[in-house]
Amino acid sequence: MRQTLEAVLKETIGLDAASIGHSAVERALQARLRACHETDVQAYIELVRSSAAELQQLIEAIIVPETWFFRDRGAFALLADWATDRRSSSTHPEPLRLLSLPCSTGEEPYSMAMALLDAGIPADGFCVDAIDISVNSLALARRAVYGRNSFRNAQATFRDRYFSAAEVGWQLGDAVRRQVQFRQDNLFAADFLPGAGLYDVIFCRNVLIYFDRAGQDRAIQILRRLLPPTGLLFVAPSETNVISEHGFVSAKIPMAFAFRKDIAPASMPKPAMVATTSPVLSPHVAAVVRSDAEAVVEPAHESTLEQAVALANAGHKAEAARLCDLHIKTSGPSAPAYNLIALIRAGGGNAVSAIANYRKSLYLDPNNYEALTHLAFLLQKRGDVPGANILRARARRIQSDQNREKPT
Repeated sequence: MRQTLEAVLKETIGLDAASIGHSAVERALQARLRACHETDVQAYIELVRSSAAELQQLIEAIIVPETWFFRDRGAFALLADWATDRRSSSTHPEPLRLLSLPCSTGEEPYSMAMALLDAGIPADGFCVDAIDISVNSLALARRAVYGRNSFRNAQATFRDRYFSAAEVGWQLGDAVRRQVQFRQDNLFAADFLPGAGLYDVIFCRNVLIYFDRAGQDRAIQILRRLLPPTGLLFVAPSETNVISEHGFVSAKIPMAFAFRKDIAPASMPKPAMVATTSPVLSPHVAAVVRSDAEAVVEPAHESTLEQAVALANAGHKAEAARLCDLHIKTSGPSAPAYNLIALIRAGGGNAVSAIANYRKSLYLDPNNYEALTHLAFLLQKRGDVPGANILRARARRIQSDQNREKPT
C-alpha cells in the first residue's frame, strides 16, 4: 500500500520517496489517516487520488522546510554583480525578472531582493516571482516574520537594515516585500509557467535531489525552457553534477554554484576551455584545460584545497576530490577537505562515501552546522531516522549558541 502512495507522489509532484526515506512517507500517511479518521489505507489512497485538497494536505505533512537568509552567500554576491553589470551595459535596461523555485518560507526570494537593493538596483529595476507547492510555507512567506533559525548567516547585518523587531522574531519591511510576488504551483503540473525565456535568473536549489533521474530530466527541461541563453541558473552544491550532465556549463565563479545554457551545437566538438586568472572569474586556478577525458590543472600559488574548491565549482568534481586527497596526504586531516569530498560524493550518488567523509569532517570540527545538516539528510534518506534526529538536535543547539553570541 505504501508503495502505491509513493507512486502517486512521484506522479503528481515528482517526489522520489527514497530521497527522504520511506519512513517519512509512512509517518505522513499515519498522520493523515488520523486526521481523516480513516483506518483503511486503500480507501485513503483513493481519497488522495480523487481529492486535490487531501493530496495537498498529504504534501504539507511530508514537506519540512529547511532554509535561511543568504544561504550560500556566494550565489547572492554573484547575482548582485551580474545584475549591476547587466544594467550598466545598457542605456535603457529592462527590469530583471527572477524566479525562486521552490521558495519555501520566503528566505531565498527575499535574500535575492535584498542583494539587488544593496547593489543599488532600483525597486522598479527587478521583480522576483516566488513559487512553492506548499500553501503553508507560502502563508509564512507572505507574513514575513522570522525567528533566529532564519538568520544563520554569520554576516547578518542585513537584519538591521531591512527588519524590525516583532513580538516574536523580526518583521521584514515593505521595501523588500513589495519586490516579491508569491504563488502556489507545482513544477510537474502540465500548465506550469507556459512560455520560454521568461526569467533572467532562476534559483532552483535543493529540490532536484528529491527526484529520481526521470524526474530530474523532466524538471531540468522546464528550467531550460524558462531560461534565456544569457540567463543564470543557481543550484545547490550537491546538484551541480546533475546540471552539468544536462547541457549546462558552470559560470566558474567560486562558491556561487551558477550555470548557463551550453549553446554550442551538439554536433560540434567542444573546444578546450581555459579559465583565466582574473580575480573576478577564477582567483584560485591558473589554468584549467578541459577535454572529454579529463581536466588537467596547472596549479596557481594558492593552496591545494582552494584549487579543489575552484575545480568543484567549475564542475571538475573528480579532479577536485583528488586534490582534496592530496591536501590530506600532504597537510594532514582536514575538516574542509573531508567536507568537500562528502559534497562531491553525495552529488555523485555515493551516499556511503559521503556519510563516511562527513563523519570524518565532524570528528575534526564537531560544530560544523552544514556538515551536521547534510549528514542528517543522508542518514534519514537511508532510513536512520534516530541518527538523523540526533544530528539535527546538535545543529539546532549550535545555531542557538551562535545566535546568542551575536549582537542584537
